Amino acid sequence: MRITRLARPSRRSALLGVTAAVGLSVAAVALPGVAGAAPHQPIRPTIVLEHGAFADAASWDGVVTRLQRAGYPVVSAANPLRGPATDAAYLRSVVDHIDGPVVLVGHSYGGTVISQAAAGLEGKVKALVYIAAFLPDTGESSLGLTNKFPGSTLGQAVEPVNYTLPDGGQGADVYIKPERFRAQFAADVPADKARLMAAGQRPIAAAALEEKSTKAAWKTIPSWSLVTTEDLNIPVAAQRYMSARAGARTTVVDASHAVSVSRPEAVARIVEQAARTVR
Repeated sequence: MRITRLARPSRRSALLGVTAAVGLSVAAVALPGVAGAAPHQPIRPTIVLEHGAFADAASWDGVVTRLQRAGYPVVSAANPLRGPATDAAYLRSVVDHIDGPVVLVGHSYGGTVISQAAAGLEGKVKALVYIAAFLPDTGESSLGLTNKFPGSTLGQAVEPVNYTLPDGGQGADVYIKPERFRAQFAADVPADKARLMAAGQRPIAAAALEEKSTKAAWKTIPSWSLVTTEDLNIPVAAQRYMSARAGARTTVVDASHAVSVSRPEAVARIVEQAARTVR
């Protein structure tokens, strides 16, 4: 039997072969769509958080920590609390400076603001998340929706403070009385923390609560809602009604109105549920 011996490749040929093999391997990893390429990473939308009345951006701190830990870019925006039109215009300016898709999250009156700000931005704002929030329709106000259902004791807990407008007229800011703050707004928040929140609360213009919405972005953008059963600001019946009307994917938790402070894990969870739908 004759055995044919294969010629041994030269050292140069062998090196060229190895180099070519490595080059092909690198090319396969680097080029998208090539077999063996690294898997496509899902899009991470920017989460924009809009606080409501009697709170500030720090009320989202626990939520921000959890979302950042999960790998999401987060912006905790300052809400002027002057009225839906003014506040929505300001929020839109924040969104305009963000690259890529956005998930808007609103707490309380912040829900009114995101509903108006996101209208017409369906290509960029991919989801709306309402946290113990208003989901007004066109022509509805935050105060009107509150008064439509029993259960709110906010009227007895607030105090208006008059101020002079630039044109010389009179306006009024609304605060929660410090001694009533925890029971009204943050009953499930530790007392020391609630006292700090009361001292740093941001007032809302009384006119903002009566100003009617002109847009309802939840009609065209997928929505999620977190309903709080121990809420004394927005009656739970009002939250359920608005969430059902919007067709929002709804989660119910036993919490006060300050749920972003007392239950940040529950808030972060529903925000992540919305963010994971962004493609």
